[in-house]
Order: sequence, then C-alpha cells, then structure tokens
Amino acid sequence: MTAARATSIGAPGYSQTFPSVPESAGLARDLVATALRVWRLESLLNEATLVATELVANAVQHGSGRYLVFSVEWPAQYRLRIRVTDQSHVRPVLQSPSEEGTRGRGLLLVAAVAAEWGTDVHTSGKTVWADLADEAGT
Repeated sequence: MTAARATSIGAPGYSQTFPSVPESAGLARDLVATALRVWRLESLLNEATLVATELVANAVQHGSGRYLVFSVEWPAQYRLRIRVTDQSHVRPVLQSPSEEGTRGRGLLLVAAVAAEWGTDVHTSGKTVWADLADEAGT
C-alpha cells in the first residue's frame, strides 16, 4: 500500500494520501501499526493509534478538501511524529466539552498523550502534528 521513504529531514517515514472520509481513520491506524512493527516501537501502539484516529477525524470533520495526507515518521531517537495535512487554513482549537457532550474531546486526548503537538499553516492548508516519546527507549 505505502512504501517507506526518507522524509525531508532524512528520517524514516511512511506517508499516504487518503480521501477525506471517516473510514480513513482506520487506514491511518493500520499504517501506524505497520510502521511501529517495522521500527520495533510497539510500546507506542496504543497512544499512536489514538493520535492517528483523532487527528484524521478532526481533519475530516473540520478540514476542507477531498483528501488529506497522513504521515508517520521517526525523526529522532525516542520520538515518533504523526502528521495530518488538509487544505483548510483554520487552526484547530482545544474545546471545553460539556460533561454530557460526546464531541470535542479529540484534541484534549492528543494533548494528554503527546509529548508535544502543534499546527503549521502553509500556503496550501495546514498540518497538525503530534510527537510521542518512546519512554522505553527501544
């Protein structure tokens, strides 16, 4: 499905363009799981699949365009970076959901498990990224 590639900073990574539909979250989870097995970073599986799901779901719901670009990279020892790029220039905002609400918690979950996260706005849209630390040092 997707071939390994060197990223712009020379790090190993996988990238795939997905349609901007809810089902793409599952495809992103599969890509992350494959990458983590290859890199022997299974200790990050739960957090990485959660982040992939939430970032893709956020891009599908709030982004614009017919597609999104998902990538997972290992740019530095003990760090994993997950990125989702869409065509919207609107930065995501952390919500304060009500206790009864079932939506608006995605970025709160990302912020809770990520070592760091952020948004880069560029001419063709934005990229939302999250870094996960491999505490096990594997």
